[in-house]
Amino acid sequence: MTLRALLFDLDGTLLPLDLDEFLKGYFRALVPSVAHVVDTATIVSQITEATEEMIRNEDANHTNEQVFRMAFFGKSGLSEETVWPAFEAFYETAFASLRALTQPTSIAREICQTAYRKGYRLVLATNPIFPQTAVRQRMEWAGIGDIPFHLVTTMEDMHFCKPNPKYYMEIAERLDVSPEECMMIGNDVQEDGVAGKIGMQTFLVRDCLIDRGVGHMEFTREGSLADVLRFVESLPTMIAE
Repeated sequence: MTLRALLFDLDGTLLPLDLDEFLKGYFRALVPSVAHVVDTATIVSQITEATEEMIRNEDANHTNEQVFRMAFFGKSGLSEETVWPAFEAFYETAFASLRALTQPTSIAREICQTAYRKGYRLVLATNPIFPQTAVRQRMEWAGIGDIPFHLVTTMEDMHFCKPNPKYYMEIAERLDVSPEECMMIGNDVQEDGVAGKIGMQTFLVRDCLIDRGVGHMEFTREGSLADVLRFVESLPTMIAE
């Protein structure tokens, strides 16, 4: 079947980074920013637990943000009216410091520009556990902030997370294409590879590889980000619909 849509992971794919180091840096920056409204001894575990509940969610009636809020505030007993604005302020200020933990490459922009010029539908398929502002900032760091993606997945507007296959089904439905007309390109064996379970083609980017050793995933293609560029350059130009 003809390939019509290219889905790109962000962290570790279009934006090279060490995810473990990035997440450590994330909490190092977050905790002082919200210390005036939370218990710093428990906030990390509370956020982690709420995030895990969001990832496990199977209810399409709630967005990821809604699930996170219900889980976090329902269990922590904290005031949503007090704490949520502190989270928002963190993303508007201290979050930018995390750029130092990334290693942007011009290849990412070249890949996206080439695919767009050829007429493919582009999706920034980052795991939607972060708010839009955090995703948009990381896109800017990666040099792709102005690329006209058809869809950018964020916690505000998606209903499932990786590695739930329903996340990929929701993307295909929003694009009005079949999974077989899509390719997921990412560095995470489990989270990105699961797209193949619903019929999507998959490209494993090995530069910042993540493999938890859980289960076996077959990928359509494997290689470096430079190999992704060569692949995209080899794709035929789409005929305008």
